[in-house]
Parts: sequence; structure tokens; C-alpha cells
Amino acid sequence: MRIIVENHIPYIRGVLEPVADVVYLPSAEITAEAVRDADALLVRTRTRCDAALLASSRVRFIGSATIGTDHIDLGWCCDHGITVCNAPGCNAPAVAQWAFSAIGRWMQHQHINSPQGLTLGVIGVGHVGSIVARWGKQLGFRVLLNDPPLDIGCTLDHLLEQSDIITLHTPLAHDGQWPTWHLIGEPQLRQMERCRLLLNAARGGIVDEVALRGWGGDLAIDCWENEPQLNSAVLQRAWVATPHIAGYSTEGKQRGTAMIIEAMNRHYGWQLPVPHITAPAMGSDPVTLQGIMQSFDPQPWTTQLQSHPDKFESLRNTYPLRHEYL
Repeated sequence: MRIIVENHIPYIRGVLEPVADVVYLPSAEITAEAVRDADALLVRTRTRCDAALLASSRVRFIGSATIGTDHIDLGWCCDHGITVCNAPGCNAPAVAQWAFSAIGRWMQHQHINSPQGLTLGVIGVGHVGSIVARWGKQLGFRVLLNDPPLDIGCTLDHLLEQSDIITLHTPLAHDGQWPTWHLIGEPQLRQMERCRLLLNAARGGIVDEVALRGWGGDLAIDCWENEPQLNSAVLQRAWVATPHIAGYSTEGKQRGTAMIIEAMNRHYGWQLPVPHITAPAMGSDPVTLQGIMQSFDPQPWTTQLQSHPDKFESLRNTYPLRHEYL
């Protein structure tokens, strides 16, 4: 058996070797030719898994050590007998850590001493959004929720009009009943007269970045619309601008790898060991804003990215994994 593994997936070297011939490749080298003789493929978000990559291969299992699947053509894979697994929620506490670290530092900059009186709007109340909402309430924010697929919270219009801070935690969907592509565009930004800070650590493309040129609020962005080619105007005006590392915690990476190994064990009947994670999957409880801010500071990464936008990929790939807030 032959398995191709993207070489930036951590905590996996040596795990699969007892049962397979394993080849570790950078994402750019995971080509149709490279996977032609592979039986399984383990990737992150940079590898587009579709007919162009897989049609001539014998791949029948794809594991993505990430929360999203928008880089995988799920319909094509299903039609061609390819099992796909991902790692939903693996990095949720880390993304919540990123969000409140950015919010806390923005509050300090704005000389806002307390969350009391601030309304936090959370769009998307899944793995990440539910932690953000819980922490927000504990910290003293008034929290509004919007998640139509889960039938949770208020209307999007109400949230946009009533929130001082809005944070996005939806998947990226171009179509279907609940599309999220450019969910926040020019019409929505016009509704956000009260909003002073918009955060996106979900997926690039949920926010229409061109439309942001006409909006006067502050920005905290980790996921960009055309990565790794960034909108320079948006990048330079952002309060926080990080290279898609909001979820890059030691514990989150361990969970992601553990989840795809567990999926392979189920699929192939193996009993391979999985990483042991002691940090709670639903994040710490209780929390303090000062504690979250002390656990992670996004400003050095903002400075680096704004100074060297051409190094987006290298900054992302060499980011030293941090620990989640505990």
C-alpha cells in the first residue's frame, strides 16, 4: 500500500510506516503523476483534490487534517468511490483564542475597559462559533448568534445592525440553501453602521474584500480571499493581519492528525496509535480576557505579514505552533 502525505502535517511521521509505503511531499509536488500509484492521500487545505489530480490514480481514501473540505470535490470523490474524511473542530479552541486575543487588544487600543455594553455578533455557531459564543458570554459581552442551517439565533440583518463586533465562523459554500461566498459584501457592510471591528478567521471569500474599501471599521483577518495573493489595501489597513494561522496550535494539530488516523483505522481495520491530547476539545472553561491575551499575541505576525506580504506561505509554513489557552 502506498500513501502520499503532505509534508507539513505534523505528528504523523512514523505512524503509517508499519502498514504502508509512505511518501512525504510538499503540497506543490502533490501532482497527478505523484499520486498515480497511491492508494491514499493525506493533505491540508492547499492541495486541491478533484478530477484533475485523481482521475488517473488508484486513490480511494483522502484524509484532510483540517476542519474544512472546500478544497475537495466531494461530489466527484463520492461518484468515484473515494472515501473522504476531515477533522471538524480540531482547531476550534485555537481559533477562539485568536479571536479574543484580537478583540482584547483592539479594546485596549480603543480605551474600552470592559466588555459590558458591547454586543458581539457571532455568525456561524458550529465548533468554533459555539466556543466563541460561550466565552463571550462568560467575559461579559452581549452575544448575538446567527446560524440558519442550525436554526440558531437571530436574523443576519438584526445581527449586522446591532453588533459592535462581528466575528465569522461559517464554512465556505458557493451555492446550496445557505451560500456563504461574499456573505459580507457591500449591502451588508452598509448595515453595519454600529460595528467597529470585523473578524474573519473562517474562510477567505466569506468577506468581499473589495467592498471593504468603502467601510470605515477596523479589521482582524486571518483568512484571505485570494491566498496567497493578498489584497494589499485590506492588508495594510487591518488591525490584525495574520497568515492563516488562527488555528495553528499544538493541540489542534494533534487533534487533526489523530482524527485522520482514527478514520484510517476504521476504514482499513488498522490499530495504529494516535496522538494523545489533554487539552479540552471544547476549549478552556472558565476564561479571562487578560489570560487569553497573555496566551497569544497576533501583533508580531501582523507586523511581519504587512511588511512582507510576499512571504505569506513561508510565514504560514514556518509558524511555531503555540499552545491553546488553558
